[in-house]
Amino acid sequence: MIQVNGLTKKFDDFTALSALDCTIPDGCIYGLVGSNGAGKSTLLRLICGVYKPDKGNVTLDGKNVYENPELKEKIAFVPDELYFLPQSSMQRMAELYAAVYPAFDMDRFAELTQSFKLNPRANLNTFSKGMRRQAATILALSCRTNYLFLDETFDGLDPIMRNLVKKVIYADVAERGATAVITSHSLRELEDTCDQLALLHRGGIVFESDVQNLKTTLFKVQIAFDHDYDHTLFSGFDVLNFTKHGSVSNLIVRGDREHVTRDLRTKSPILMEVLPLSLEEVFLYEMESLGYSFEEEIK
Repeated sequence: MIQVNGLTKKFDDFTALSALDCTIPDGCIYGLVGSNGAGKSTLLRLICGVYKPDKGNVTLDGKNVYENPELKEKIAFVPDELYFLPQSSMQRMAELYAAVYPAFDMDRFAELTQSFKLNPRANLNTFSKGMRRQAATILALSCRTNYLFLDETFDGLDPIMRNLVKKVIYADVAERGATAVITSHSLRELEDTCDQLALLHRGGIVFESDVQNLKTTLFKVQIAFDHDYDHTLFSGFDVLNFTKHGSVSNLIVRGDREHVTRDLRTKSPILMEVLPLSLEEVFLYEMESLGYSFEEEIK
């Protein structure tokens, strides 16, 4: 299990993370989303022991990770900015990784290079951005570590490769009980991959939840009545957002869908339809309910 307590990291006058807390259970795929500068990459580097916290601590399996070589053998990290040895091939990098990671699996490496249709003996300088990302992911997965950290996992990948990367990560977690932490700018990329999601904003986790719970307890209701009404008609419900156009209203409601639908029908609407929300919409409305506004971020 990954435990983060009161984590703070500053770079000169910029505070990248501020008193951040989170717990990442074993055997899950944990997604981190947020805009540029939200602190995603910094958090991964702190968890992996690349950076030393200014305040707070990070533990993996109850042990501090910073300057702990034994624990780092259980960690594979693919950063946003990739690095390979000059003039190296995937095969040469695999030999380097095998010297560092005792559990490195050459058979797994060969299997994955074949699945991704990459030439392991070709110079990595000849690879495109997406191919280099695939190569780094293959090397990380071949390490057979307990923890896998992937920063901007799908950057530069076409739709087919994105789906293949998702598939192999999911298989690795499911088969070995590994833990994967993935960052992305896009909720859509993580929606069908992650067990849990966390939203970072200005150096802190402002929202965290189980994906399935998020998608089943928040939904949209379109409803209309043949009489005049306002938002007070729904005072007994947990309504996060209310808009009305003529006689038709859109409600964003939190709760048990079956119970909410049943109770709304007792008010005799002339029209009612319950609609699912995308994960992006769920996060937006949950954030608004917490009092966060991103209007200043997009001006």
